[in-house]
Amino acid sequence: MKMGPDGKPAADVCVLLNASSGRGETDATMAALKTAFARHPGMFELRMLDGGNLLADTCRRAMKDGFRTIVAAGGDGTISGIAGQLAGSGRTMGIIPQGTFNFVARGLGIPEQIDEAIDLIAEGQSRAFTLGEVNGRPFVNNASLGVYPEVLKEREGTYRRWGRSQLAAHWSVLRAFATFHSPLRMKVTVDGKVHRAKTPLAFVARSAFQLEHFGLDGAECIRDGGFALFLAPDSTRMQLLIGALKLARRGMDPQRDFELICGHDIQIETLQPSHVIAMDGERFPMSGPFNFRLRDDALRVIAPA
Repeated sequence: MKMGPDGKPAADVCVLLNASSGRGETDATMAALKTAFARHPGMFELRMLDGGNLLADTCRRAMKDGFRTIVAAGGDGTISGIAGQLAGSGRTMGIIPQGTFNFVARGLGIPEQIDEAIDLIAEGQSRAFTLGEVNGRPFVNNASLGVYPEVLKEREGTYRRWGRSQLAAHWSVLRAFATFHSPLRMKVTVDGKVHRAKTPLAFVARSAFQLEHFGLDGAECIRDGGFALFLAPDSTRMQLLIGALKLARRGMDPQRDFELICGHDIQIETLQPSHVIAMDGERFPMSGPFNFRLRDDALRVIAPA
């Protein structure tokens, strides 16, 4: 048992709460967490996150302080950032969903109510969780290049003006697609097979739940232990807008609206030396080529069996 500086047993589980995650009700969330903690005396300690740069530092500090279980209380971006820090460390991750979409938690069957999520962390078992990775940076749901990073840039402005919501997120897609004008020429190599494309979007998925939520094919690729790669056809702005509306209505046509390729190892090369990559709702500048691989044994997550 980990001991505190006063010689008394210290908390075993560190909860990292992102104050800026989707629901924007930090005081109410903290109160609900403390009420749930009280059912498991001495087990939990709460620490606050505020911004992406502090996430890594705060998570590393929790590991240094001896916590064996570290909990991401936030949205998918927070979960992704903490998963990346914990990967390969031998620590276990817990999740308290606090985001706009919560695809990771919903895909794992983790309850979205705070008290139920805390009870699961206190009493549940961990299981292996496969991470995706592009050029060494882990992701949990998806990574992409092309128009989707522009969607995230537009979304940041929309959230600042109107707050976080699924409606604001969908509006950002329409706005970004209406102004996008730079399709990419790509050489895409999947498990050794070369594909050439001119496309506004290459989207690499690792969440079967997310694909099924939007009515997309590819979930079986992921359940079989691989990636689902979507290449959109070269499109006009109007065609992109129509595609966005189809996606919102879960009406995409796999024979016409995208090319789906399943695989385990993906390399994407473009004419430009670098791009902004979208990963789990965050944007990162990155130099090519872009190498996607799976990390099967990097992380364990507490989730229902």
